[in-house]
Amino acid sequence: MLRLASDENFNGDIVRGLLFRLPDLNLVRVQDIGLDGAIDPVVLAWAAENDRIVMTHDRATLPDFAYERVVAGEAMPGVFVINDRVPVGRAIEELVLAATCSEASE
Repeated sequence: MLRLASDENFNGDIVRGLLFRLPDLNLVRVQDIGLDGAIDPVVLAWAAENDRIVMTHDRATLPDFAYERVVAGEAMPGVFVINDRVPVGRAIEELVLAATCSEASE
C-alpha cells in the first residue's frame, strides 16, 4: 500500500475518511511531524526522504516545486492534487482506489 502525507491545508475530513476506510493506511499529516508552516520545497524534501506521496489541494505552487525536483534529478515519490471542490466522499473513494490498487514504484 502507498505511504501518504497530507499537506497542512489538506481537508481533514478526507484524511479522517481515508483512515476510517483503511485503518492500516500509512498516512501522516505534516503538522503532526513538526512541518506546520513549512514551505512547499521543505515538505517535498521531507516526503522524498520518507518515501511518501503528498496529498494536497494546492494546484498553484506545489506541483511546480515537485516538477523542479524531478527536473533536478531529485527523489520525488509523487503528489496527488485533489481539487478542493471535489465532494469529500468522491475524494476519499478515489484516494482509497489509488492507495489499494497502486504500488509505490508505479
